[in-house]
Amino acid sequence: MERLAIYIDGASRGNPGPASYGVLIQDEAGKLLREIHDTIGEATNSVAEYRALLRALEEAKKLGARRLEIYTDSQLVARQFDGSYKVRHGDLREMMGRIRALEEEFASVTVTHIPRSSHPGNVRADRLANIALNRALH
Repeated sequence: MERLAIYIDGASRGNPGPASYGVLIQDEAGKLLREIHDTIGEATNSVAEYRALLRALEEAKKLGARRLEIYTDSQLVARQFDGSYKVRHGDLREMMGRIRALEEEFASVTVTHIPRSSHPGNVRADRLANIALNRALH
């Protein structure tokens, strides 16, 4: 598999509070390959967003992809990934180290900031994160 389009989102009720993430993975033709959602316990929204990115990279590696186009509504994640913003928080720095190590497994990885409701894939990733969170809270 050459290229994947991946939409990620993290959610936290409270900051920090109960948190989760959602990941939607499509192939080059837009065919749905994976929908993933999980809770991560108590965390900030930023940690949840990072966990979504980490899980996306892990799944893409399992799928044997070479090029990743990742989309997120988190400007912080996109800017920290491309180096525009520094990663200052210790937990995020540790996760960014893991993300960078996984990034080396691919020919290219881009992380692009998109508005929350600008693409159905992004809307679905948000919904997946909230499904996980709602299940955990009820």
